[in-house]
Amino acid sequence: MPEGHTLHRLARDQQELVGRRVAASSPQGRFAEGAARIDGRAVEQVGAVGKHLLQHFDGGLVVHTHLGMRGKALRFQPVSGEPLRQVRLRLHTGDLAWDLIAPATCELLTEGEVETLRSSLGPDPLAADSGAERAIANLRASGRSIGEALLDQSLIAGVGNVFRAEGLLRARLHPATPAAEIPLDRLRELWDVLQRMMRQAVDDAEIRPKLVYKQPVCLQCATEPATPVLHWDLRGRTAYACPSCQPAPAAA
Repeated sequence: MPEGHTLHRLARDQQELVGRRVAASSPQGRFAEGAARIDGRAVEQVGAVGKHLLQHFDGGLVVHTHLGMRGKALRFQPVSGEPLRQVRLRLHTGDLAWDLIAPATCELLTEGEVETLRSSLGPDPLAADSGAERAIANLRASGRSIGEALLDQSLIAGVGNVFRAEGLLRARLHPATPAAEIPLDRLRELWDVLQRMMRQAVDDAEIRPKLVYKQPVCLQCATEPATPVLHWDLRGRTAYACPSCQPAPAAA
C-alpha cells in the first residue's frame, strides 16, 4: 500500500494544477457525478495528510483520494489519445492530464467534511507543523505494542508497513515493545527518525535504503556473520526485526 510519502509527493507534483481550470471526466463511470460537479472549475489547492490526497476546487468542493493497495496516479504531457477505460478520474488542462486509476477511495467532500477527516487522523510526520508531542501521547495511551500502534492512522498518520519496519530498526525498538513502556526520549527519537525517512522518501519518490523490510539479513547490523531478520504476523501485517539491533522485550 502506498505510504504517506507517496501522497505528499503526488501533492507536490500536482501543484502544477493550482490556478488552472480543468476538464474533469470519469472514463470508468464510477465517479461520473463527482467529475461533472468539478468539470470546468479551477484547482485552488492540492495537499496531503497521511495517506490521503486532497484536491481543493473553487466553490468549496474537494476531491478526496485514498490509493489503497492498487491505486496510482499517472501524468501525461503531451496528452495523446483517449484515456484508459479504467481511469476513475481524469483532470485535463489542455496541455497535460492526470489520470487516477484503481483508488480505494475517490469521493467529493465539502470543506467541512475535510476537517472531519483531518480530525480523525493522528499527527503526520510530513506536516509543516510538527505534532510530535501529540503523536507520542497517542502512542503511549494506545495500550498496544509500538508495532501495532504505528499502523493506527488515528494515532499517527502516514506510516505504513515499510516505514514501521525501517523506522523501528533505526530507532532500535522491537515491534512487540509496549508503547507505554518506551521512554519519552526514545519515542521522540523514533518520531525524528520517521520524519527524516519520510521527507527523504518524498524527495526520492521511494523508500530507501530498505535495511530490514523483506530482507533475509539485517543490512544495518555490524555482526559477522550477518544477523537473519525475524518476521511474523502482527495483527494481519508482517512485522520485521533484527534480534541484534532490536532486542525483544522480556515478555515478547
